[in-house]
Amino acid sequence: MIGAGLRSGWSYARIGAVIGRDKAVVWREVARNRGADGSYHGPIAHRAAAVRRLRPKPFKLVANPGLCRRIEQWMDQGWSPGLIAAMLKVEHGATVRERVSHETIYQALYVQTRGRLRADLHRQLSLKRRQRRARSTPRQGSTRYAEAFTISQRPAEADDRAVPGHWEGDLILGTGNGSAVGTLVERTTRFTILLHLPGRHDATSVAEAMIRQMGQLPEHLRRSITWDRGIELADYQRIQVALSTPVFFCDPHSPWQRGTNENTNRLLRFWLAKGTDLSTSTADDLRRIADTLNRRPRPTLDLQTPANRLNTLLTQAQAA
Repeated sequence: MIGAGLRSGWSYARIGAVIGRDKAVVWREVARNRGADGSYHGPIAHRAAAVRRLRPKPFKLVANPGLCRRIEQWMDQGWSPGLIAAMLKVEHGATVRERVSHETIYQALYVQTRGRLRADLHRQLSLKRRQRRARSTPRQGSTRYAEAFTISQRPAEADDRAVPGHWEGDLILGTGNGSAVGTLVERTTRFTILLHLPGRHDATSVAEAMIRQMGQLPEHLRRSITWDRGIELADYQRIQVALSTPVFFCDPHSPWQRGTNENTNRLLRFWLAKGTDLSTSTADDLRRIADTLNRRPRPTLDLQTPANRLNTLLTQAQAA
């Protein structure tokens, strides 16, 4: 009936009324079982539905080694399963065989018998984990800043990402907390700046590196900085004066209040792995890492890159 209705030029609503189904049900059936040329034939659709109904279903990555190789290449470049799934959807929107969800990739990584991805590929994930784990508890021992601005005082424009220039920051620590790299992420564009801390990562060193790096930005891109309550930012007042930028601090044990920075730090762990000596990374190394991440498509930016998004904002500001 659906095939005959379509050939007669009927609408989905009319077909649905005839067969006793909602028009959305008809639309999904046609979209799911139409041919490559866009045509719909009842017998072909029936056979396709019967095949899909079979259990157990074969795991998609087992039967598609070419897709496995593409996933491996992207993950070797530090791409997350979520980003890979999004890019496959953009490139192969109408070809379901060439697409997988991020959950399918994770299953292939964590259950080796479920796919044909390399057995060591889990090491390319930001957390390098061989299996899934429960979320850990927030870290303890943060320092109080009685006279500092709190995140509740941060302008509302920072929360809705409507205006660029609001940054979130933290330290990525190396083995034994003996080395560190500072990270700053702009909330609107997700543009990332890395602070080179080759010797110490005390309050003085962090303040000097932040002032040096952020001092190169236009004033309208330095509206605020949000940090956690670590002792490394004890010299925040010097930063505020030098950059003419207020510094806001999160509530104790609340890393989700810097969600943009936390997510970016997980991506950076691809290059700045836990348990390694980060002091061996030179300023040029960190610049290359930041450039690579800033040129990577981001799902939160509709697969644009942070570099392109920031460049657009700078061009608009110059034109104004």
